[in-house]
Amino acid sequence: AVVSTQSGHYGRGKGRGITHRSDAMSGDFDEIGGEDKPGAPQKSIEGWIIFITNVHIEATENDIFDKFSEFGDIKNMHANLDRRTGYLKGYVCIEYEQYSEAQSAIDAMHKGDFLGQELEVSWAFVRPSVKSSKSGNRRTRERRRGRSPSPSSD
Repeated sequence: AVVSTQSGHYGRGKGRGITHRSDAMSGDFDEIGGEDKPGAPQKSIEGWIIFITNVHIEATENDIFDKFSEFGDIKNMHANLDRRTGYLKGYVCIEYEQYSEAQSAIDAMHKGDFLGQELEVSWAFVRPSVKSSKSGNRRTRERRRGRSPSPSSD
């Protein structure tokens, strides 16, 4: 297959995909908001999302909504149900419009008791930590194919 690159040159594709990089692959993206330090919470498109785990399976969406609406207006709540049993799978995502509302929910409910179980409440999106690479970039690293030693003819 003949492939066109951004510079206009044509070459044979060797089954490794198109040779030019799109804007999506360049890594130049808009940022939504949040702090710049690693581990800091990050805003989603519309609000601040918290992730709640260890939710009792017999809790209802109304129970969770009533408890967490004490900390602010809930924009969105997503609670997955097990298809077979109809009970919660044990985790819930809740979206608040304001950072302060989400933070107060985390502060009040993390390690807190809800229907006899200790909840784990944290941010759904956090800025990743900066990793230092000891082995260098994989693409620039020299690639070698090792060969097994030939059997000796003793």
